[in-house]
Amino acid sequence: MILAPLLVHFVVGTRLFREPLVVGSLAILQNGPPGTFVVFADGSRVPLPTDQIVRGDDADGAAHVGFGGMSFHGLHEGELVFYRVRDLAPPWQLSPERGQRMTLAPTIVEAIDVDGARVWPH
Repeated sequence: MILAPLLVHFVVGTRLFREPLVVGSLAILQNGPPGTFVVFADGSRVPLPTDQIVRGDDADGAAHVGFGGMSFHGLHEGELVFYRVRDLAPPWQLSPERGQRMTLAPTIVEAIDVDGARVWPH
């Protein structure tokens, strides 16, 4: 079991994909880390805020992603809504275009835990 302040359990059949880190001779500042995605059985994928991920696992046939610096704000207009409440990395390592809000369709999420307690579904 992954322990994290905010833990999102995705539906069965999902896996995590992290783009490889490419280190070249030219440094690109404020471009953010390589992307992280939840990949579904049909090949579709949903991007996640990589810089806020503190843990991730898909060994049991479903993706489980732990976030730090994020808060869950509930179900609004048919979407699960999360907000960035603090950055986990220094500003120079982050993309200036990073999002402050993450939304996920409830159909792709099995459950959400905050500080070890189930908060969705109720």
